[in-house]
Amino acid sequence: MPYRDLQRIVEGLSRHIDAGPVATRVPAREIRRHLGQSFDLASPMALDEVFAKVTRMLDRWQVQVTHPRYFGLFNPSVTTASVIADTLVAAYNPQLAAWSHAPAANEIERFVLRAIADRLGLDGESTASHFTSGGAEANLTALIAALAHTFPSWRQEGLRSLPAAPCIYLSQEGHHSFHKAARVSGLGGSAVATIPVDDGGRMSPAALADAVAADRRAGHAPLMVVATAGTTGCGAIDPLNDIAAFCHHQKLWLHIDAAWAGAAALSPRLRHHLAGIDRADSLTFDAHKWLAVPMGAGMFFCRHSEALRTAFGQRTPYMPAPGGAHTEDPYSRSLQWSRRFIGLKLFVTLAEAGFPGVIERIESQARLGDELRRLLTAKGWQVANETPLPVVCFTRRGVDVRKLVRQLHHRQIAWMSPIRIGGGELLMRACITGHRTTVQDLEAVVAAMDGLV
Repeated sequence: MPYRDLQRIVEGLSRHIDAGPVATRVPAREIRRHLGQSFDLASPMALDEVFAKVTRMLDRWQVQVTHPRYFGLFNPSVTTASVIADTLVAAYNPQLAAWSHAPAANEIERFVLRAIADRLGLDGESTASHFTSGGAEANLTALIAALAHTFPSWRQEGLRSLPAAPCIYLSQEGHHSFHKAARVSGLGGSAVATIPVDDGGRMSPAALADAVAADRRAGHAPLMVVATAGTTGCGAIDPLNDIAAFCHHQKLWLHIDAAWAGAAALSPRLRHHLAGIDRADSLTFDAHKWLAVPMGAGMFFCRHSEALRTAFGQRTPYMPAPGGAHTEDPYSRSLQWSRRFIGLKLFVTLAEAGFPGVIERIESQARLGDELRRLLTAKGWQVANETPLPVVCFTRRGVDVRKLVRQLHHRQIAWMSPIRIGGGELLMRACITGHRTTVQDLEAVVAAMDGLV
């Protein structure tokens, strides 16, 4: 297979994106009109023409999240190796639901997941793990696993068999996918208790203890605590060890949502900030957020494999027989049935760079976050959050944040977003997750902002 040809195409496209605009503003009606005028699905079109038109649309009408000056959500620039891996997956199209249908693919995923688990301080051999479409699926899986583990009757009898209403505890800065998970699972949105945070956006253990005690007095059934390692808004890391000790004492399932900052646990320089991550009952970690692979590549880790089998185990007459000793069919221990070969893009990224190369990218971006704080402070901006992660929330007296964000986008200077931490004042938010971002990019953006205010 001509990998070098694919490599040249991917690297050429990356250079093209880097040199172009980062932001876009387009009404939906313009795109819909263009599609109607450009494509007649009733008749065939040459493939060259199809790709040319689609490429032009993607050039013009999307935020370029792999651009070096995209400082928005957790959508990193991706490695060439991972893009080629995704192409290979699409061409072979393996079905990972049954081990016997894709033994090589299943074992590659098993291999890379165990390597990651070991680096997180978990026991890769005994920890159950699988790839997911992303953090929302992994977080829903955690809730279902906690129900299966805590309430044995739930599998057959459902929520009506539970002795009391289960409760989930999440910080005010935690991810909103848990509210959706509570509704999808049938618990309802009121099952989620939001716990106050301190000035740094971290969950208050004292407030958590008060909430659990109050729910027990009210006759409810506290079920799980969600600690966040790297909040979306400001990069706050909850006090994981304190929360883990509380959950152990109270016999509560501890889920750690490390969808973004889980990567920091791979770094010798950053790992101590996530002390306690290895004490989780379950863990979410997205490779597509800070490990530079294309979406979606979520990962779910769980100490209690029997909970996953209880929750998702199923045998059917039409599925192939199990692969034999020491194998397990992924569909029988996860939410997904049809399963794409998600793990190859992470595997080839790690195989090409090794953990040292991946760690250097992570630490380099953390250093860029420190450099951005230094540049902003030197120009009179006030940094409003404290985190070792490369997400920087900042403001300056008299600045109209929404106006400045619009100017940055309109002038193609950078893509940032407005944010409030704990209901406070509106701030600028810049998050660095692209490995092609440089100090020169930061200097240029800060200088341009200084000229706009």
